[in-house]
Amino acid sequence: MGKAKSFNITKRQVWEAYKKVKANRGAAGVDGQSIAEFEGDVTNNLYKIWNRLSSGSYFPPPVKRVEIPKGDGRMRPLGIPTVADRIAQTVVKDYLEPFLEPYFHVDSYGYRPNKSALDAVGRARKRCWRYNWVLDLDIKGFFDNISHELLMRALRKHTDCRWVLLYAERWLKAPVAMPDGSLFYPEKGTPQGGVVSPLLANLFLHYAFDYWMQRNYPHIPFERYADDVVCHCRRESEARRLKAHLKQRLGKCGLELHLEKTKIVYCKDEDRKGDYPVIKFDFLGYTFRPRLSRNRRGKFFVNFSPAISNKAAKAIRQEVRSWRWQLRPGETLDDLARECNPKIRGWINYYGRFYPSAFYQVLEHIDWRLVRWATCKYKKLRGHQRRASRWLKYRAQRQPNLFAHWCVLYGKAER
Repeated sequence: MGKAKSFNITKRQVWEAYKKVKANRGAAGVDGQSIAEFEGDVTNNLYKIWNRLSSGSYFPPPVKRVEIPKGDGRMRPLGIPTVADRIAQTVVKDYLEPFLEPYFHVDSYGYRPNKSALDAVGRARKRCWRYNWVLDLDIKGFFDNISHELLMRALRKHTDCRWVLLYAERWLKAPVAMPDGSLFYPEKGTPQGGVVSPLLANLFLHYAFDYWMQRNYPHIPFERYADDVVCHCRRESEARRLKAHLKQRLGKCGLELHLEKTKIVYCKDEDRKGDYPVIKFDFLGYTFRPRLSRNRRGKFFVNFSPAISNKAAKAIRQEVRSWRWQLRPGETLDDLARECNPKIRGWINYYGRFYPSAFYQVLEHIDWRLVRWATCKYKKLRGHQRRASRWLKYRAQRQPNLFAHWCVLYGKAER
């Protein structure tokens, strides 16, 4: 007879968590171990995780701090757990999520099953047509300022499972391995990049914002994706009052409203008259502003609607440039398409959903990069960009399915 474990965590739970982590891939943590290396001794590695989790002796290793550009010149700190720690976090997330999901607000969209950022953008679009004003919220350093005490209090409202509470608290207090090699022990916050962090952050904002809004401002609808929030108001005075109350509310929860970036926006369109200083806002990679649209009868009118933001378009162009196709004349069009199509397809699926014509310029930039590649590859096209453009368009019309964006720009192939 083996010694009884402190906690009833099954090997099946660990195995299912491992399959999800493997499917999501991801970078190595502080131990440098990749998923491929973890798989080299997968049975033994998974047994160690299960044994420590179920006996109460699992302590998370330090989280590796990395920084990625945000798009506005600043850097966003991410915390990368080890592969083993991601599996352990997934065990807790899989257990906890079904208990929390029924309580979350219908208009909370971030990191939730069967909800997406596009759902949030679509809902915001419809509400901007019905409500004249938007309060666009910006919370300063949300993930870095979550109160551990308040979060654990919220968690205890939903579960008394000892191992869930034990490990959630250990992850909140886990040290962060800084780039200079030092260890930082956080007294607040949860690292972006962790598996369980988004669920815990959603729980925190559920009580700090969603539930509070439901009780105090049930007539003001909103969309929230993690800490990106827009609220819809009928009058400017209502938006100003809500902003003041939210500043107080978030302050009580240890959070701070970024007053310079929090904006009151007039959703100006064909029927809404008057001049106001702010008539646009960004939400989840889209810019909402007055745009010229055409109705079913072909008549043009001004509509307040979303299209890809300048920041998102710039980020895509920078990524395409980073592929440095002009330095790879030895490859074929098929090679380039095979490599970049998954990324291009993702952009089209996301940014092509609303007002797609604004996104076409970004797709045309991809073709301009392909033209530069062609002038480097083929002697007859060197120094002749116009001729190279005609050659590329001919290829696109002959093989519209070769690159993911060619069907969008050039349509189906002629039969």
